[in-house]
Amino acid sequence: MSDAEHTTPDLASLTGLRTVKGSHYAQFRGVEARLGRVITALDRISRALVRTAEGPETLVVSVVDAARDHLGAEWVLFALADGELEQTAPRHLIMSGDESLFAFEGSDRAVPPSDLPDQVLNRLNDLLRGRDEVLRRPVVDDHHLHVPVELDGDVVGGLSVWTPPDRTIDPTDLVVLRILAGQATVALVNAELFSETTRHAQELADRNDELERTQRELSAAMRTTVLNEERSRIARELHDSVTQSVLSAGVQIELCRDGVEGPTAERLDVAGRLTRDAVEQLRTVIYTLNNAGVTPSPSVREVLVELATLHMPPDLHGEVLVRGRARDLAGDVQHAVLRIAGEALFNAAVHAQASRVTVTLAYETERVSIAVDDDGVGDPDHVRRVMRAASHGDLAAGRHRGLANIRSRATELGGDVRIRRSRHGGVRVLATVPYEVEEIS
Repeated sequence: MSDAEHTTPDLASLTGLRTVKGSHYAQFRGVEARLGRVITALDRISRALVRTAEGPETLVVSVVDAARDHLGAEWVLFALADGELEQTAPRHLIMSGDESLFAFEGSDRAVPPSDLPDQVLNRLNDLLRGRDEVLRRPVVDDHHLHVPVELDGDVVGGLSVWTPPDRTIDPTDLVVLRILAGQATVALVNAELFSETTRHAQELADRNDELERTQRELSAAMRTTVLNEERSRIARELHDSVTQSVLSAGVQIELCRDGVEGPTAERLDVAGRLTRDAVEQLRTVIYTLNNAGVTPSPSVREVLVELATLHMPPDLHGEVLVRGRARDLAGDVQHAVLRIAGEALFNAAVHAQASRVTVTLAYETERVSIAVDDDGVGDPDHVRRVMRAASHGDLAAGRHRGLANIRSRATELGGDVRIRRSRHGGVRVLATVPYEVEEIS
């Protein structure tokens, strides 16, 4: 054998075909063409099935379009039997050769068909009912191809194709359509699971939003309750102490009036009248405090401003400062902070003889603090002793029960209270409470 014969490629060893006859080459060309169509079809299938995340309908449309494109079909039908994959939609989809989509129900992209060929309509009915045993196996004709759609070994529907006269079905088309139908079923299940997961995620997000709204409403309602209770407490203090004192003074004036004449009697008359007017004004204030309607406050700061307004007499100037980035506080923490502020403001207004009070709310990474500073005459050492005595139940310190309440509210939540000299010159009451909440967006 010559060197030339050794270097000549053996075509039969490469293709499995001999070249001694012209028909063998034609056979090779036919195999090559079918192989090319199969590769193209597999590419279409892969592009169709990767659209799972876009939802079941997009996936079904991609499947029937891939079948139509591969076979040059006049009609393609995909249908699931009644009772199978019940959560999947659309249940059926029909595509014509011009890519028009038809469906009787369950599709947003298809229109109801008005004139389907009998073979397509009859096949649809048979697939939906799932009763035709013939359709549980592949059907192959020259211009018609049907493959069952299976899941876990059970037939759940079918994929049927009708081709024009110039397009004859060959064995490779059956393989391609079976691959497409089988993978489409799995992808449909995955698409439905993805859609269901998305729905559940949205439901959870909606419930979380609803929970956050409810928490905000409860928080606002709690702040309103704090204001109403502070109003009631002030009204009770006015009724039990101030009003009774003024009434007692009026009685004493009336007793002194008897037997007194001249300018002194006139002055006592004026004092008695002023006392009666003061009692009426106090009763009006008490009624207003007890019946004031307070709308839910949108922030802790606004409640603090309202508390300062309630407790401060006209000659006492108060201001509220907020440090750090505002955060949503848990209900018990918020309640404690506002109660501590109310008690401290009340003490400053009644005992400090101050002209200025500053409330400072400070948000830190893991805790919140509330400070009340005044420029009064109070002594921090004395206030600390009174707080300790009141906390231990000392009856002599009973009228300073507010200081004990401040301490107990902070310590119950793992916080602490410090009494020191204020930069204003009076007393600073500083309470710090830990918390674990997310920042407001």
